[in-house]
Amino acid sequence: MLEVDLTADGLYRDGVPYEVFAALRDERPVFRHRTVATPRSPDGIGFWAVLGHPEVQAVSRDWRTYTSLEGLALTPTAEENQGHTILTTDPPTHTRIRKLISGGFTPRMIARLDDQVVRRTTQVLDAAAERNEINFVREVAYALPMHMIGDIIGIPEGDRADVFHWTDLIMRAADPQQGIAASVLQDAQRSLFGYAAELGAEKRRHPTDDVWSILSTSTIEDDDGHTVSLSPLELDQFFLILSIAGSETTRNVISAGLLALLEHRDQWELLRRDETRFGAATEELLRWATPVTCHLRTANVDHELAGQPIARGDRMAMFFPAANRDPRAFADPDAFDVRRDPNPHVAFGGGGAHYCLGAALARREVDVMFRHLVSRFPAIERTGPVSYLVAGVEQTVAVSLDDVPVRMHGG
Repeated sequence: MLEVDLTADGLYRDGVPYEVFAALRDERPVFRHRTVATPRSPDGIGFWAVLGHPEVQAVSRDWRTYTSLEGLALTPTAEENQGHTILTTDPPTHTRIRKLISGGFTPRMIARLDDQVVRRTTQVLDAAAERNEINFVREVAYALPMHMIGDIIGIPEGDRADVFHWTDLIMRAADPQQGIAASVLQDAQRSLFGYAAELGAEKRRHPTDDVWSILSTSTIEDDDGHTVSLSPLELDQFFLILSIAGSETTRNVISAGLLALLEHRDQWELLRRDETRFGAATEELLRWATPVTCHLRTANVDHELAGQPIARGDRMAMFFPAANRDPRAFADPDAFDVRRDPNPHVAFGGGGAHYCLGAALARREVDVMFRHLVSRFPAIERTGPVSYLVAGVEQTVAVSLDDVPVRMHGG
C-alpha cells in the first residue's frame, strides 16, 4: 500500500481518496513517499507523507524544526522568491507581516465585515432562488467568499467580474482536463497581479474606508524599535493569496458541506429543529470537507518523527484530510455528525505560527450560509451528478467540487 502515488491526478478524480489515506495512515502515519515526477519537478522529487493527526500538529506547530521558507507546494520555492509572503516566511519576518495584516482588521472593521457576510449571503441566495436550478458551486459557494474578499480589498463592484474571472481561470488551469492554454493562464496571472499592484498604489494615494487602505498605510514597531510597514510586493502578494487561496478554500467547504447535509438528511433536520447546533455543525463541516489537501514544510535539522528518521532538507507533506479522519483524534471519524464535540480538526492547519489568518471569517461565512440554507430552502435537492476539479498536490488544494447541480426549491 505504501507504494501508492499520492501525487497522481487520477487518485483524486472522484474526490478525496479517504479510503487510501486511511489505509496508509493506519499502516504508518509518517512514511517516505517514493520519488515521483511532477510538472514542476520533472526530474523527480521525494517527500515524507505526514498523515496522522498528532504528527500533522507536530509539524505545523514547530517552525524551528520545520521551516516554511520553501513554500507550501511540493516543489520548493526558488530562493529568490522566498520570504516575500506570509506563506513563505518564518518568525520574526512572519510575525511582522502577520501583525501588520491583523492590524487592518480593527474591531469596527470586523463588525462591519460580520454584517457584510449576512448581507452578501442574502444577495447570493436571493439570486440563486430566482434562477432556481443552478450550479451551486459557481453561483453560491464561489460567489460569497469572492464578494467578501472584494469587500475586504475594496474592489469596486464594476471591476469584480474581471477579478473573479481571472481568479477562476487561474484555479481552473491547474486541472489538465480543463484544456486551458499556458498563454491564457499567463494572461490571467498578469492581469490579476497588475490589478493588485494598481489597486494597492491607488489605496496608498487615496485611502478609503476599507481594510486594504488600512493595510496600505499602517505601520508597527518591530523588536528593534524601527517603524515598519508592508512593502508594495508583500501587499500585492497578499492580494493574490486572498483572491485565490481565500476564495478556493471557503468555496470548497460550502460546496462539500451542502453535499454532506443532502446525503445526511437526518443532520439537516437536526439543524432545522435546533439552531443552537450551528456552532458545532460549522466545525464538523470544516472537518468533513477539509478544503486544503496538503501543505509542505522543510526539515531544518536531523530528527525523528513517529519513529522515522527525518534528515535536514527533507520535504514534509502534511495531508490534512487524512489527519481529520484519524481515529486517534476522533471517535467514529468516518461518521458525519453535526453534534460532534470536541472536534480538534486541522482544517485551518495544525496550529502554531502559521494558523490560518482567515479562519474566523471563513467560520462566519460557513455558519451564516448554512443557517440561511437550512431555514430558507428545506426542499433543496441535488438534480444530477457532481464533478471535480483536480489541480493535483502541487497546488495544495488537490481536488475541489466544480459542478453540484441543485434545485433550490425542490419539487
